[in-house]
Amino acid sequence: MSTSSRKADHIKINVERDVAAKGVGAGFDAYRFEHQALPEIDLADVDTSCVLLGKHLKAPILISCMTGGTPEAQRINRTLAAVAHEFGLAMGLGSARALIENPQSLETFDVRDEAPETLLLANLGAVQLNKGYGADECRRLVELLRADALVLHLNALQEALQPEGDTCFAGLLPRIARVCKHLGAPVVVKEVGWGIGPDTVLALLEAGVAAIDLAGAGGTSWSEVEAYRLPERWRENVAREFAGWGIPTASCVRRAREVAPDATLIASGGVRTGVDVAKAIALGANAAGIAGPFLRAADRSLDDARDFARQLTEALRVAMFCIGARRVADVRNSKRLYPAT
Repeated sequence: MSTSSRKADHIKINVERDVAAKGVGAGFDAYRFEHQALPEIDLADVDTSCVLLGKHLKAPILISCMTGGTPEAQRINRTLAAVAHEFGLAMGLGSARALIENPQSLETFDVRDEAPETLLLANLGAVQLNKGYGADECRRLVELLRADALVLHLNALQEALQPEGDTCFAGLLPRIARVCKHLGAPVVVKEVGWGIGPDTVLALLEAGVAAIDLAGAGGTSWSEVEAYRLPERWRENVAREFAGWGIPTASCVRRAREVAPDATLIASGGVRTGVDVAKAIALGANAAGIAGPFLRAADRSLDDARDFARQLTEALRVAMFCIGARRVADVRNSKRLYPAT
C-alpha cells in the first residue's frame, strides 16, 4: 500500500471509529486544582500567551501533527491552519514522507499562506533517518513547507504492527543528533501516543533536541487505528493487545520535568479540555498538544474547529483565573494542583 493510501485510511479510521486507548487514561483525572474563592486578580488581566520555540503564541496549545498527502488532508490542514492563525496557536503538519515520495502532494501540506505568523512544525518519522534521509533532506522539507521547526516522530509500536512497517530503529539516536547539529532549525522529537520515559528524555536532550513532545498514553491509540487496517484476524488481535500500552501523559510530564528542569516539554496524548491544558502546564509542560478532537472538528467544518479552539482557550483562561494565575508561568509555578485521592 502506498503512503498516501495509508494516510487516507488513517483519516477515515480516526474520524469514523473508536480509536481511543483502552484501559489506560492520560492521568489528568488523578489531579485537581484547589479552587480560589478569592483569586485577587481580575479575569480581564489573565494572560494565556507564551513563547514556544522562539515564537509568540496566544495560548500554550499546539494543534498536533496529524495528516497530509491526500486531497482530504489538504482540506483538513487548511482548516486547522486557519484556526491556528485566528487563535494564535501552534500547528504541526502530518508526516511528510508522502511528500518526499510524491512531490506533487505539496499542496496537501503547504498551509503557510493560511497561517503566515503561526509556529509551524514540519514532521517526519525518525526511522526514515535509517532509510537514507539526513540533515539535507530534512532541511529541504522544512524549506518546502516554510516551517519553523522539524518534528521527528517516534512510532516504534505502530511500525511493528503494520505489515509494511519500518522497524529498523537501531542506531537512531546519533542520527537524530546529526540532524540537530546540521539542520539549522529547531528539532522536536515526539512520540505518537505511548509516551517518553525520563531516560530517553535525557538522551534526546543530550543529542541536541530543542523540545520534546512526550505524547503519552490515554488519547488516540495508533495500535487501535492499525487494528482496523489489518486483514488477518490474528494480526488484528495482536494490535488489540496494545490498546492499554504506554505511559500516561500526566506521568510522562511529571517525571520528565523532574529530570530535566530546564527543558522545553510539550504534553500531548489525551488532552481534551482547557482544564487539561492547565493541569499539563501545572505538572511541568510548556505547552499542550491536541490532535484527535481537532481532527474530528475540522472534518466537520471550519466553524466546529473554531468553536473547539474557542472552548479550549476560554476554559484555560477561566481555570487560570480560578487559581489566581495571571500568566502561564504562574500556572507552572502554582502549588494549587494536588492529587485527587
